[in-house]
Amino acid sequence: MITHYSDVQLHTLSIQGVKQIYKERLHFPIIYESSTFIRFQISSYATLSFKEAYTPVSPAHVAFQVPYSLFYESASFLSKSHLLLLQQENGEYIDDENGRRNLYFRDGDGHLLEIIAHERVDETVLKPLGDLRIMYIREVGFPVASVPVFREWLKSKLSMKTERDQDVFNFVISGTAHAVVVSKTRPWIPIALKALPPRVVVTFGTPDLSFIKELGKKVENAKWDSHLLCISKEEYAFQVQFTPDLHKDVPAQLNLPF
Repeated sequence: MITHYSDVQLHTLSIQGVKQIYKERLHFPIIYESSTFIRFQISSYATLSFKEAYTPVSPAHVAFQVPYSLFYESASFLSKSHLLLLQQENGEYIDDENGRRNLYFRDGDGHLLEIIAHERVDETVLKPLGDLRIMYIREVGFPVASVPVFREWLKSKLSMKTERDQDVFNFVISGTAHAVVVSKTRPWIPIALKALPPRVVVTFGTPDLSFIKELGKKVENAKWDSHLLCISKEEYAFQVQFTPDLHKDVPAQLNLPF
């Protein structure tokens, strides 16, 4: 099974601009850098990458899970970073209700970022990293023409699951990885941002090598690139990586639904 997002690669118009945001303001350590590519370590088991290209940027949505008890510390750090924080629909910046807290913000390319925390998630399982206290990448957004079609592909090919099936907006989940499958006609909250398919390469991690081998057999046009299985669906590029260091029992220990 897929346990987590191992890496999310986004599109940028400026590597130098990315460094100003993610290194200087968010204090993410750089683990690799070239003239057109940069990768940051953002949690113990996840990285965030940017590739520079001379084409327009369609903003992506990425949410970072932080500990519930440390959420307001993370929010305070964001406030002091001078990044653009976004008001919720009720005019507040932080939504705090029913055991869930979240705060949206944007980077220099307009990507819609979020810190989110859930009271039910066991905070002792994964050590939070950095000033944002990130435990793992929780969500990546996938605007699509048909939510049911894309959802069923994730479920049938990647063995992901849903708590309930919906036609306009759906969480499709495996381990800590939540794919936010949304219709292109539904804007992202909280600022009614048009849900355009971003140029993104999403790398899933799994400690089950047999899962990757079986996936390679059942997905059309799957290719191996070094140690990664590369597949695609509609506008999106996916990679599946063997990650033995994160045990398959971690999602259950975190008290996640699947």
